[in-house]
Amino acid sequence: MAESPSIPRKHAVPDEAVMAEDLPHILVVDDDHRLRELLRRFLSDNGFRVSAAGDAAEARARMAGVAYDLMVLDVMMPGESGIELTRDLRRRERIPILMLTAMGEAEHRIAGLESGVDDYLAKPFEPRELLLRIRTILRRVGEPSVAQAAAADTEVRFGPFRFDLGQSILWRGDTPVRLTEAEAALLRAFALAPGVTFSREDLVDGSAVNGGIRTVDVQITRLRRKIEPDSKFPRFLQTVRGKGYVLRLES
Repeated sequence: MAESPSIPRKHAVPDEAVMAEDLPHILVVDDDHRLRELLRRFLSDNGFRVSAAGDAAEARARMAGVAYDLMVLDVMMPGESGIELTRDLRRRERIPILMLTAMGEAEHRIAGLESGVDDYLAKPFEPRELLLRIRTILRRVGEPSVAQAAAADTEVRFGPFRFDLGQSILWRGDTPVRLTEAEAALLRAFALAPGVTFSREDLVDGSAVNGGIRTVDVQITRLRRKIEPDSKFPRFLQTVRGKGYVLRLES
């Protein structure tokens, strides 16, 4: 188990007028009791309801009776790992997942992204970054109304899709397409410059992809599954041999 971060007891106080049941409810799943309690206190002090579980089995038991808004999930746990739990949940659950990994475990980060997590954070981490990532994911996965999308200043359209650059939301007709934060950031980079070829290094250096070069191909594959009629023969997000990838608005 990687060294646990040092988390301050109190960072902000939620508005007392906000009823507890209206606060986003987070499930923290980690076999490290000390870290679970630190996260529970820190997130509670920053405006969230928090429940905790020590392993995958306990997490499932808690989810059987409660609909959580987000899960903070450790990758390395006794028995079923966080990656295995994510793969199983993704067959029937849409709960956003932020995975915690050890600093040097690149293979775990890639496997986590492939399994369907929305984002990952390496231990030891800065508590304020955890808070920012949680809030960003919750904002991203919200389902805004059609009127909100229509109010955006700029849209990029391709095939049956339109991507709202103002809010980084992808729509298919009037239905929002659920993207992870990483997928939305990647699509935004392409949508800001359609027809421009990006190398893997461009996407990493420009922070469109959080991770290394190998992570780019993983995210491209995941994004293609959501926007392409046939992800093996991409129509919109195409490969330019020897150069990288490009978004074609018309094909």
